[in-house]
Amino acid sequence: MNEWALALGVESWKPVFTALAMPPVPLLLLVLIGARQMARRPLRAWALTLVATLGIWLSFTAGLGHYLVQGLIRPPPALTLSELAALRHSPRTAIIVLGGGRRLVAPEYGLPTLNFRSADRLRYGIWLSRETGLPLGYSGGLGHGVAAGASEAEIAARVAEREFNRPLRWQEGASRDTHENALKTVALLRPQGIETIVLVTDALHMPRALANFEQAGAGQGLRVIAAPMNVRADGHLSASDWLPSLQGYEEVWLALHEAVGRWLGA
Repeated sequence: MNEWALALGVESWKPVFTALAMPPVPLLLLVLIGARQMARRPLRAWALTLVATLGIWLSFTAGLGHYLVQGLIRPPPALTLSELAALRHSPRTAIIVLGGGRRLVAPEYGLPTLNFRSADRLRYGIWLSRETGLPLGYSGGLGHGVAAGASEAEIAARVAEREFNRPLRWQEGASRDTHENALKTVALLRPQGIETIVLVTDALHMPRALANFEQAGAGQGLRVIAAPMNVRADGHLSASDWLPSLQGYEEVWLALHEAVGRWLGA
């Protein structure tokens, strides 16, 4: 799908296509279809409206989010203590943090900064780097259709050095999506003798990111280790998980976003 978008010259529209495919847009469209048929076919119209209403309700629940994550994403577990210990003795290894967005205007800082998702990923990457002694890099440019300005990698380098006193070894600031993160990061690291990448991103994003990096490093003897963060703890669902909430909507949205991103090849 990336190749099709490039060929048609519509790659900057990918965020728009993604937003239109996410709830509640398709469900609202279903409501409009039902409303149009209310006079001629009231039973069908009410059925469509009820289905759309139920869909909108469920799209805001942690219960649906849980089943979508387990069915569509199946994120990997967090690194164990033994895996963390093994990384301390792993030569030719780099920790790479994937960007998740920026705030171009941050009045409280007076300059651009990372959004909460990117900052959280960077913090975990820095923690891993300190725990293992491995060098740290960041991959993130300007996403499709976003305003010009400092890349995520440039902002992350400033934040890492000034706020955490942990300078980045590598900055990859030309990528626009996960697919390009992988291609450009592998092209940057492989000539420098890196044989293992410890990949840091959110657990829900990890399966797509891991697949892209493994594909980019195929045939080059490159090993990729998943270091997911924000891993959801297993637990039983309760009745409150089927009530609408902001957390529920975010989990549903992220799960569907990852599924759409995988289909688009992003």
